[in-house]
Amino acid sequence: MSTSSASKDKATAGKEDAFDAELDRLLNREATGLQRELEITRILKSLKLNPYEILDIGYSATPEEVKRKYRQLSLFIHPDKTSDPRAPDAFDILKKAEAELSDKDKREELDAVIKQCRILVLKTLSLPPTTPDDHEALQDLVPSFKDRMKVKAKEMLIEEEVRRRQAIRVNLANEGNEQRQKDAEVAQKKRKAEEDARWEENRESRVDSWRSFAGNKGKKKKQKTALLG
Repeated sequence: MSTSSASKDKATAGKEDAFDAELDRLLNREATGLQRELEITRILKSLKLNPYEILDIGYSATPEEVKRKYRQLSLFIHPDKTSDPRAPDAFDILKKAEAELSDKDKREELDAVIKQCRILVLKTLSLPPTTPDDHEALQDLVPSFKDRMKVKAKEMLIEEEVRRRQAIRVNLANEGNEQRQKDAEVAQKKRKAEEDARWEENRESRVDSWRSFAGNKGKKKKQKTALLG
């Protein structure tokens, strides 16, 4: 084979390698883009009341694990990383979930509900509340223990949210009644003050009327006495 032919073959092979590399890059980018879209869809479909579900993390996750998972997901679906128009909403939901799990009081309230869910799910399986997640009885379940927990958590968290909103409505109604009562008392005091003011304004005219009446009465008495005399 001549030198020129070898050079041509080498150049052709180089072009093919470059084409394959570009093709792989495009395919990987498309695959990554699809994965981002799928993750955004998962986040948007997650129960907004369950930050564990949104972050796709276990209930026993440490604060460090929560922050690490949030960082991974937030970088993956960040609006700057994808053209998906839903990315900003998914990012905000993710951020809110991380904030709730980072809030000690909110997480304790959430964990109390999750704990009750676990007890109820184990009860349906005739298992004690202390049964560990890796217990053989919880393996190979259909639906899985994780899915059962997810369903029960959704049910109880929605019930809890309904009760919370009802309590807010009751409080607002009570506050409204109290405010209306206060407004009525203020209006009553205002009317009383206006009546007192009018009474004071009319005092002189009432005094003059009384004096006029008293004067006329005195004249009548004198006239009657004169007639009798």
